[in-house]
Amino acid sequence: MENLALIESFSDFKDDKLIDRVTLMAILEDVLRNALKKKYGDDDNFDIIINPDKGDLEIWRNRIVVANGEVEDENQEIELSEAQKIEPDFEVGEDVAEEVKLHQLGRRSILALKQNLISKIHEHDNTNIYKQFKELEGEIYTAEVHHIRHRAIILLDDDGNEIILPKDKQIPSDFFRKGENVRGVIESVELKGSKPAIIMSRTSPLFLEKLFEQEIPEVFDGLITVKSVVRIPGEKAKVAVDSYDDRIDPVGACVGMKGSRIHGIVRELGNENIDVINYTNNIQLFITRALSPARVTSLKLDEENMRAEVLLKPEEVSKAIGRGGHNIRLAGKLTGYEIDVFREGAEEDVELSEFSDEIEGWIIQEFSKAGLDTAKSILEQDVNDLVKRTDLEEETITDVIRILKEEFED
Repeated sequence: MENLALIESFSDFKDDKLIDRVTLMAILEDVLRNALKKKYGDDDNFDIIINPDKGDLEIWRNRIVVANGEVEDENQEIELSEAQKIEPDFEVGEDVAEEVKLHQLGRRSILALKQNLISKIHEHDNTNIYKQFKELEGEIYTAEVHHIRHRAIILLDDDGNEIILPKDKQIPSDFFRKGENVRGVIESVELKGSKPAIIMSRTSPLFLEKLFEQEIPEVFDGLITVKSVVRIPGEKAKVAVDSYDDRIDPVGACVGMKGSRIHGIVRELGNENIDVINYTNNIQLFITRALSPARVTSLKLDEENMRAEVLLKPEEVSKAIGRGGHNIRLAGKLTGYEIDVFREGAEEDVELSEFSDEIEGWIIQEFSKAGLDTAKSILEQDVNDLVKRTDLEEETITDVIRILKEEFED
């Protein structure tokens, strides 16, 4: 009866889990052999016959018949008198096969056997899930919001697999409700103990690249190549694209008429502002394009130190830097060059570093992070805009402006 019950539970697992029959039989045999080793010390002389379709499970112990009183190994040998109880005509030296029932292993052993069986099947299942999602690393995946926690959203896919979307992998404007579908890229898959940890990201540049592949046929077909992607998630992104076919305009194909093709991607990313630019090996031209929408007057390269000095008309400077310094920061990431912006007529301007005796160094550094390195670059900006672009208080900015104005008044 116990044999049948074990087989039935075995069949239930087969129905619930996508495990092939051969693997399940191997798992069951392995679990049984471990139980036999604990009970008898060895399992080499046992035959296990499993037929899950019929619900058959048989365990046979093979022993050699020895004379009465000469048994040295009870697991491997059987006394003649005991063997003759099984079959009267057994003689010394012959092999005896005796069926072992599960109840002979003991109640505790049977419970442990069932628990071990469950554990082994889950372990096998987790290994398969790990392999499945490891192959999906870097690919877009969709799952449903199951639970919302403070530091992460727990998602479940159609097969009930758990996927984690950490807070720092979410776009700042993301807001999801339970039962809502979420799209992201599978960023990493690791085994923590025996359980796979599947991490999804919506902030990865790769997510944007894969969205281009999904939404733009020419990218999917390989006619247009996405060369590089840089992002400030939810704010701004720059995507460099190229085509080996001169008849195809890669930027036009990606953006579409009046932005029709890229609109869905922008919406998916919480209205992230996406600049699509033509890639080129000409680094000067590439930097010029990367600073779009600003128009560059002239550009000087220092290839050894990977720096570029860009000269702009005063009205183009704020465009090059962008809100919060996003544009110039992304242009630098895209091209790999540190970009310094200079205004035409800068000889009348004063470097901010020259005010270090009156303005603290950390304040100068905060302005520099936003691309504001000279006195006039600050004086040309509105105070509210400067508060948004830096981490400085309005009072501090007002004090800096006062100091700079005094310099020019003098």
